[in-house]
Amino acid sequence: MDFTPSAKTQDYLERVRRFMREHIEPAETRYWEEIRATNSTGDWRKWKIHPLMEDLKKRARAEGLWNMFLPDAQLGAGLSTLEYAPIAEETGRSFMAPEVFNCNAPDTGNMEVLWRYGSEEQKKQWLTPLLAGEIRSVFCMTEPDVASSDATNMQATAIVEGDEVVLNGKKWWTSGLGDPRARIAIFMAHTPDAGAGRHNQHSMVLVPLDAPGVEIRRMLSVYGDYDAPHGHGEVHFHNVRVPLSNIIAGPGKGFEIAQGRLGPGRIHHCMRCIGAAERSLELMIDRGMQRQAFGKPLINLGGNREHVAEARIAIDQARLLTLYAAWKLDELGALGAMTEISAIKVVAPNMLQKVVDDAIQIHGGAGLSQDTQLPGFFAQARSLRLADGPDEVHKGVIARIELSKRGFSRKE
Repeated sequence: MDFTPSAKTQDYLERVRRFMREHIEPAETRYWEEIRATNSTGDWRKWKIHPLMEDLKKRARAEGLWNMFLPDAQLGAGLSTLEYAPIAEETGRSFMAPEVFNCNAPDTGNMEVLWRYGSEEQKKQWLTPLLAGEIRSVFCMTEPDVASSDATNMQATAIVEGDEVVLNGKKWWTSGLGDPRARIAIFMAHTPDAGAGRHNQHSMVLVPLDAPGVEIRRMLSVYGDYDAPHGHGEVHFHNVRVPLSNIIAGPGKGFEIAQGRLGPGRIHHCMRCIGAAERSLELMIDRGMQRQAFGKPLINLGGNREHVAEARIAIDQARLLTLYAAWKLDELGALGAMTEISAIKVVAPNMLQKVVDDAIQIHGGAGLSQDTQLPGFFAQARSLRLADGPDEVHKGVIARIELSKRGFSRKE
């Protein structure tokens, strides 16, 4: 295997770096200050999109820096998972950049689902405007009343009645639900089938967010931040009726689709973690060299040089493991790369959490404020240790596969 960026990747990477340097980095501080000033409460109904975001999206699209995550040369950049990985890392240095390039979650995962599994009608109605950046989407999976680390606990239902499917249930931590551009949800729910296995009784259904019976209850804060104008919402479905044709790939295909959705998405998340860790390390070093205490630069106090070295080792280890997972996903598919995908999902967020924590410590009180990116990076790391499966579930997957190599079954 060779992790050297391809010529195509290198071209995109250089252009992304230049775009970020010239257009995003100079504007990011002001952008978030104004976002916080105009969207300062949990009242998501009043949230607004900053005009700068739409301006930057138009510029990025005009420069061909658009939908780079999608391995389709007609609709995206035609990059493999491994080729896209360094680009995802670069965008992870900024909270704005993924959206600017239309490469932001949960839209990327939802677009991949529609691209891989959607009907032509579904693609025309929803994939086309998502690829154009005209609307946003959400993914409804986690539920407030059950332990969602086991997705088969799902209580929400999608019941087929004639030429319709009826949806009921509660979902929360639905990221992007507060965005005024959000138009469509992918709702994963239980479709009971006594003759099917436990992983063949769930469906993914496309639900317009203005459909009768869809009730957005509230936005949830993360460490006191509502993440406006994106948001993470609780939404209830009360006898929501949509056409049977809104089920993606047919009833009972939910878990099969989820494997295809979460594999690339987890790699994207992890590479963005690595970009965030690189930025945090830079901030740590700059702060440590610029400030003095007890007659010395902070970098020379309290083991801070060791923290720098440990961060470099951990970042590079996480990057290599993630690139290996990306390579294996491209070669063998999600099922063939389960160990590696689960491994990076544990390693990368934990690595980022430690690097950011050390960077916060050297910043002192400033590290806790929104004057730096550090609190956001910390929340990102801690959240990702739960999102897309908690650490414990991924470790369980790895252990099960390792035991099976020795001939032991799940029950032993």
